[in-house]
Amino acid sequence: MDVFYAYTYSTAGWLSLQSLSLITAPKIVTTLLLEEARSASEMEVYFARALGFALLTVAVLTVMLTGSIPLSSVSEPVTTHDNDPKAPYAVPTLIVTSLFQGWSAFYAYTQYLSTGQTVFALGMTGYAVVAAIGLWCVLFASSNGKISRKTGADKRTAGFPFKNSEAAKKHAGKRGY
Repeated sequence: MDVFYAYTYSTAGWLSLQSLSLITAPKIVTTLLLEEARSASEMEVYFARALGFALLTVAVLTVMLTGSIPLSSVSEPVTTHDNDPKAPYAVPTLIVTSLFQGWSAFYAYTQYLSTGQTVFALGMTGYAVVAAIGLWCVLFASSNGKISRKTGADKRTAGFPFKNSEAAKKHAGKRGY
C-alpha cells in the first residue's frame, strides 16, 4: 500500500475512532477527563457530541479530498494532472491534516504534563504517530521525483559521501564497459 494512502486512512481511522467515542458515550469520555467525581453536564455532553460530529466530518473530507475515494460516482469526473496523480486537493489536504495532527499531539502532550492522566498520553501517541506519517508524506511522497530512464535511480540524489558501487556494476554491463 502506498504510504500516502496509509496516511489518509490512518488519519480518517484515528479521527473516526475519537468521533465515535464522543458521539456514542460522551458522558464516559467527559467523566474520564474530570478531576472531581461528578457526572457530566448537558453542555459538556452537547459539546462532546458536536466535536465528535466535526471530527467525523473532517475524517470523511480527508478521504474524499485526497482522492482515496473516486468522486466520479458522486459528481462529474475529476481530471487530474500528471504532476499530481492522486487528486487536485491531495497535497493541500495532506499538509492541513498533518498540521492538525501535530497541533493536537502537542496539545495532548501539554495536557498530559499538566494533569498526568493516561488518556492524554494515549491521545498524544495516536496523534504523534499519524502526524509523523503525514510529515513523511509531505517530505518524500508528495512529488514524483526525477527518475532516470537509464538507471532507474532518482537524479536528485548524490553519491557523497558513499558511492553506490553495486548500482554502478549493474549498469556498467548494460553500457558495454
